[in-house]
Amino acid sequence: MKAVVFRDFGPPEVLRLEEVPTPQPRSGHVLVKVLATGLNRLEDYLRAGAVTRELALPHVLGSDCAGEVAALGAGVSGFRVGERVVPLPGFPLQAQDADFAPLSAAPSYAIGGILRWGTYAQYVEVPARWLLCDDTGLSPEEMATLPMVLVTAVRAVKTVGEVGPGKRVLVHAGASGTGSMNIQVARSLGSRVATTVDDDDKAAFARELGAELVMDVRHDDFVARVREWSGGGVDVVIDNLGGTVLPRSLQAARVGGTVVAMGFVTGQEATIHVREFFFTHKRLLGTLMGDMDDFRWGLEQVRAGRIKPLLDRTFPLAEAAEAHRRLAANRARGNFVLLPWAA
Repeated sequence: MKAVVFRDFGPPEVLRLEEVPTPQPRSGHVLVKVLATGLNRLEDYLRAGAVTRELALPHVLGSDCAGEVAALGAGVSGFRVGERVVPLPGFPLQAQDADFAPLSAAPSYAIGGILRWGTYAQYVEVPARWLLCDDTGLSPEEMATLPMVLVTAVRAVKTVGEVGPGKRVLVHAGASGTGSMNIQVARSLGSRVATTVDDDDKAAFARELGAELVMDVRHDDFVARVREWSGGGVDVVIDNLGGTVLPRSLQAARVGGTVVAMGFVTGQEATIHVREFFFTHKRLLGTLMGDMDDFRWGLEQVRAGRIKPLLDRTFPLAEAAEAHRRLAANRARGNFVLLPWAA
């Protein structure tokens, strides 16, 4: 099969299309023909060596895919060859960790394309337990935009943030893949959403998604604006930026409000004044990915039309380097997708 492989860490040019062995499904596993694979910012960091340099090279990235069943391993039931399927983008690699809660804290948990070869390929092997039938009616390229951003957003907004009807929510980077999905999940739960962006096109995009207050960080003080909009602070902040933004997210939350930390695009370290907790009773909660219940709920919203895929454009698998260049330059309005079988 063909796969995009990198043999050393570095710029996007290290990604090359190569011929590699096609995996065979082991007992309890399913061989999935990858019809489309979505890109996530994490993969840009992994390729550059910014997350870890302990990956076994050569390596194949990718956690998100839409595909169809190509072959079934021994003991697998509930799936048939040719059926459309979508894998959970991260899961425990050891069977004894399958019921760990939260799932992403399991000792053997791994996001696809980190400890195991990922979905930048024509085929991928997946344990049947972590595979769902795809009955959404979406095209493969639309479905491939969803898994990681959807399951992560549902976990952060619904499960951890406990967002519900009438709540006021601040979502950062509302035009990014993660931010745009956070807006959609929050809106599907009946909340009112404020968001931050950094240019006019992104502002228009965020409004199209249902954000009520859109703030341009080039000239808006989002803390002051969101406090005015919410009458003293929002109920929940979904912070995918970290760094120097995280302390200001705490300032934007109301007394007794919650900040959900789910990323570190602007930095991995933050300085927080402890009195923000002592005197205002605020909560700072962390989250990573989600489980099958989060994924199922998210796909239910997709089927109901309350959450929509945000496909920017597709690339043939051979153009993965160009897709990564655009991703690193923040040129995605929604999500990029690779097509493994495109010419």
